[in-house]
Amino acid sequence: MYAQVIRQDRFGDPRTAFQVEQVDVPAPGADEVLVAVMAAGINYNNVWAARGLPVDVIGLRQRAGEPHDFHIGGSDASGIVYAVGDEVTSVAVGDEVVVHPGCWDPADAWVAAGRDPMLAPSARIWGYDTNFGSFAQFTLAQEHQILPKAPHLTWEEAAASTLVGTTAYRMLHGWAGNELHEGDGVLVWGGSGGVGVQAIQLVRAAGATAVAVVSDDERGRYAVDHGAVGYIDRTEFSHWGVAPHWQDDTRQTAWQKEARAFKRRVRDLLGRDPAIVVEHPGEATLPTSAFVCARGGMVVICAGTTGYSATLDLRHQWVMQKRLQGAHGTNDEQARAYNRLLLERRIDPAVGEVLPFEGIPAAHADMGAGVAVFGNRVALVGAPEPGLGAAS
Repeated sequence: MYAQVIRQDRFGDPRTAFQVEQVDVPAPGADEVLVAVMAAGINYNNVWAARGLPVDVIGLRQRAGEPHDFHIGGSDASGIVYAVGDEVTSVAVGDEVVVHPGCWDPADAWVAAGRDPMLAPSARIWGYDTNFGSFAQFTLAQEHQILPKAPHLTWEEAAASTLVGTTAYRMLHGWAGNELHEGDGVLVWGGSGGVGVQAIQLVRAAGATAVAVVSDDERGRYAVDHGAVGYIDRTEFSHWGVAPHWQDDTRQTAWQKEARAFKRRVRDLLGRDPAIVVEHPGEATLPTSAFVCARGGMVVICAGTTGYSATLDLRHQWVMQKRLQGAHGTNDEQARAYNRLLLERRIDPAVGEVLPFEGIPAAHADMGAGVAVFGNRVALVGAPEPGLGAAS
């Protein structure tokens, strides 16, 4: 099969790290499904894979005993089931499907005990931690990852949003005591991006209210079009970055002034402090997120796109009893719940850019350089042109 392949001696710029090669089609194991890929979503995780940072995913797998000296990424796929393992019963050859990105060892003691498998030691993100992701003519996934494709969606629409959508679903519905409830207010960073647009729609579907944080009015209007009640242009504020030390009175006073002004803007739009803050920028924004979050509320973070060395004023954290929660991937229950919303047409995959298979390297380079699109990037693989795959 043809695949966009990363090798260790090409780590660096995604434009050159990815190269089209011919590799053997993988054979499905007993509980695995081989899918002919029609379209593949593009996410930031394979920018990291292409750079070999923060980990060398190829070397990591080889040290664990895997034989392959290459990486085929891609954590979103739509396609047609081509072959199944001997123990697979829930899907059949010819089924039109999508793949969710959470995978794990079913023999893991944590999983066998019925606990959340994405907290298990064996939990992995398919197409990043595993090989044979969606950037190839065929992809390999575990049976439990396979979900029915919404018939009304094109191949590219179906491939666009599973990773970001299930991530957003886990962020909003996955943490006992701080689950999203009807009537809640939610602040969503990056409201025109992949996770942000899905989070806004999930908030609306739950009967709650979302405000987006964006970088300009056009992005704000896009967020409102997808269900936000309003937006805040972050460029109107200047306090971003690592918060000043609490003993630095002058800088702390200046930071507090800006942070309070931002908090007032959030309250004006939501009518209250946000019960949940959907975070992913990290270093630049986490101090503000923790400050504006409601008493007893939760800041839930799935990435650190501006950096990892974030700071918090712990006085607000413990006195107001706020929660800082990490979120990663999805379990089956969350993925199926998100997919039902797609099947019911309550969620839009929000396709922002459709690329040819050959455009995958440049798309990752643009993403790594901060060249953003509204919604999600998708590459056509088996689908010869956009607009195919939807029921007539």
